[in-house]
Amino acid sequence: SALQTDRLQQNKDTVFFRDGVRRIDFILSYLDDKDGEKKQERRREFEANLKKAGLELETEDKSDSDDLKTYFLKIHAPWEVLATYADVLKIKVPFKESDIPHGQDVPLEWLSRPFRLPGKVMRPQPDYFTSPFDKDKIDFFLIKNQDTFFPPSTRNRIVYYILSRCPYHKEDRKETDKKGIKRLLNNGTYTSAFPLHDCRYWERNTNEQCESERYHLYKNWARFLCFYKEQPLNLIRKYYGEKIGIYFAWLGFYTEMLFFAAVMGVICFTYGVLSYDDNLTSKEICDPSIGGRTVMCPLCDKKCSYWKLNSTCLSSWQSHLFDNEGTVFFAMFMGIWVTLFLEFWKRRQAQLEYEWDLVDFEEEQQQLQIRPEFETKCTDQRLNRITQEMEPYLPLPKKCGRFCLSGVTVLFWMLLIVACITGVIVYRLAVYAAFASIMKDSPTKKIHLVGSLITPQLATSVTASFINFVIIMILNFFYERVAIWITDMEIPKTHLEYENKLTMKMFLFQFVNYYSSCFYVAFFKGKFVGYPGNYTYMFGKYSRLRNEECDPGGCLIELTTQLVIVMTGKQVCGNIQEALLPNWWCSRKARKDQYSRWEQDHDLQNFSQLGLFYEYLEMVIQFGFITLFVASFPLAPLLALCNNILEVRVDSWKFTTQFRRPVAAKAHNIGAWQEILNVVAILSVVTNAFIMAFTSDMIPRLVYLYAYHPGSEATMSGYINNSLSRTGQCLGFSTIVCSCCLDIGPIYCLRYRDYRYPPGHQRQYSHTMQFWHILAAKLAFIIIMEHVVFVVKFFVAWLIPDVPSEVKARIKRERYLIQEYLHNYEVEKLKIQLPKISHGFYQQLSNKLPLKKYACLIECNIYKSNLFAFKCWHVICFNFAVAGLH
Repeated sequence: SALQTDRLQQNKDTVFFRDGVRRIDFILSYLDDKDGEKKQERRREFEANLKKAGLELETEDKSDSDDLKTYFLKIHAPWEVLATYADVLKIKVPFKESDIPHGQDVPLEWLSRPFRLPGKVMRPQPDYFTSPFDKDKIDFFLIKNQDTFFPPSTRNRIVYYILSRCPYHKEDRKETDKKGIKRLLNNGTYTSAFPLHDCRYWERNTNEQCESERYHLYKNWARFLCFYKEQPLNLIRKYYGEKIGIYFAWLGFYTEMLFFAAVMGVICFTYGVLSYDDNLTSKEICDPSIGGRTVMCPLCDKKCSYWKLNSTCLSSWQSHLFDNEGTVFFAMFMGIWVTLFLEFWKRRQAQLEYEWDLVDFEEEQQQLQIRPEFETKCTDQRLNRITQEMEPYLPLPKKCGRFCLSGVTVLFWMLLIVACITGVIVYRLAVYAAFASIMKDSPTKKIHLVGSLITPQLATSVTASFINFVIIMILNFFYERVAIWITDMEIPKTHLEYENKLTMKMFLFQFVNYYSSCFYVAFFKGKFVGYPGNYTYMFGKYSRLRNEECDPGGCLIELTTQLVIVMTGKQVCGNIQEALLPNWWCSRKARKDQYSRWEQDHDLQNFSQLGLFYEYLEMVIQFGFITLFVASFPLAPLLALCNNILEVRVDSWKFTTQFRRPVAAKAHNIGAWQEILNVVAILSVVTNAFIMAFTSDMIPRLVYLYAYHPGSEATMSGYINNSLSRTGQCLGFSTIVCSCCLDIGPIYCLRYRDYRYPPGHQRQYSHTMQFWHILAAKLAFIIIMEHVVFVVKFFVAWLIPDVPSEVKARIKRERYLIQEYLHNYEVEKLKIQLPKISHGFYQQLSNKLPLKKYACLIECNIYKSNLFAFKCWHVICFNFAVAGLH
């Protein structure tokens, strides 16, 4: 009626056309600017072709929009279009409610009740047996209502498939490059394209025909007060699609597993705190009679002076918190934890594949989801051996040329990262002298408050880490654009191939960018120093930039400082950037102003095709920090756990309140990230073993304790004196009379960190036997630790199957039942069709066949319950009739 139409027009907060019946499956928006004749022509042709494809359109004039500038084109896909493309895309739909019983209840389930969500939210729909949709078997599927048979996520996926391949050229001109909504968005013909949210996130939809899934997601998932609750993965999958559902399932599982690593890290750190007073090494460094009477050689050539060992007292105590016996155990534990995490995730992923009907999805995705860009840019055609159809392809010479250019570009930007890190190292060498000249044993008045706490090494390390972090953030801005440009240039064939190539390039850039400074501190700093009279310089002797030395307590505390600053800074900046989105005010505006559903969603942030890529990248970089260098900072998993608890809710809040509804996409796993995680897991065992051997001071202490300590009782007393070599010459190669040096006795005068013979010895300044014993112990430790961890890793991986046995059995059972149902459906269908065919068929045969043979054929009809025999009977009858046999 007219009154009802007026009400619908007044209430624009709806997901239906003006008639209140046809659902809006997609929205296109555009501006009618002055120089838009070409754009108008493109829109006219594009919309005409959309109508030819069967889509129904409705336009909202700019006078009805909030800004009086924007037109909105509403798109509806009728049943015929949905059925046709569901058949083309082989979309699985339900045909019978599943009668396979679920697993038994978990013991002590009452303990998990506070963390659980209502059953309607966790399972928004019952389990069904599903099969790829077939238009010829419509009566086989559970179609109660054609308008609601395909859920909104499937509808918008089908419509986007049509939009991405619809041409906008005239019929008389076949221009292959003028195709798809993506090109129209790039050239400004349309300003946006998106499906609609079903309601406002803070209130239910008033229309009973429409779901309020967004409201349930916000209420039970996107609020931070729900941080201790489980995630409604089935509802996420239903609303956003399997690809986004898999991401949140992985992120939640990763966060759960981090809890165990964080607990073990806190235990190891607590052990370091409790054993604080038993640390004889730090006591000797801080002792005025030992460390206070030990004068160390200058750490640079010009402005650096002699310094007392006890000036590093604080850093030696700090180093003990992370460099103790518990750290060795924790490094081995993390190697096993990584394996458990990856293996248990494979099992969880297999379970989700079964529950979400993704078991047979890989082949479908590879064959059907060819990128429109590949179809338009590749003009050459060849025959597909499988489908026997002509398809576009990229010739090998062009492909090789593009790959070579891509490789050169990647190499150039990686070398740029190395150059930036080299610049930071030069900064460390040059600035250290400046800090050393103002931070002497007797601090000046200006630095009286901090001079006794901050050493030149610590000041240099902290400032260099901050500068390195700033450089990292700047380079990230360029890497994103370079990686996308390189991947577009290679023209990948499928969306999956495109994402995998982009993933590998971006991770390679980020790996070098984020971890190179940590690798330098862990494996290069203090390893190539030389000795007094023959120091090693970075750019040659004339540069006067001596390679850095480590503190007497080791370089581990500097690695910890670098790791904490870069990891924490990245996480804090990432969360601030995500929480403070530019359009945070839109939701508040929607509370006050009543404006249309499409305008509300238009004002939200666009969720790009690579939106999940950046979320995965952020978490995988964090995974590298807590695995590759965790031996230097056992509290890293705890920081990651706290960040991820916040990350889950921040991401869910963004998706629910700040982003337009993404186009639903399918994915049965986390893609190339799985292989990257496996590589990082293996590399982490090697890096942690080398950190414990060469960066930590653990092995030299153990060698001294069991082989070089004086007396019969094993003790660390005298270790500092043993680990420092003596010299009679330092800066400027001038001989120093030790007895005159700061009134300190000759025993402790002018020392440096190394194991070398003193001056006057026949092998002066060459390495002592203790150095070679320590080196052998380090190499032995690396071999033993790697083999132990790898053996346990591979045993655990072999012991835990990738797919749970229950899931395997359920998959086989479901496949068997589906075949049975399909078989029975075909038989029943043939039974219904048989009487219509048989009368005329038998009459023709009776005129040509004798009664005996005809009776024999009638006997064949007895076996019509068997589908194969039934079909054979029809073939035999037809052949006899054609041949005219008597």
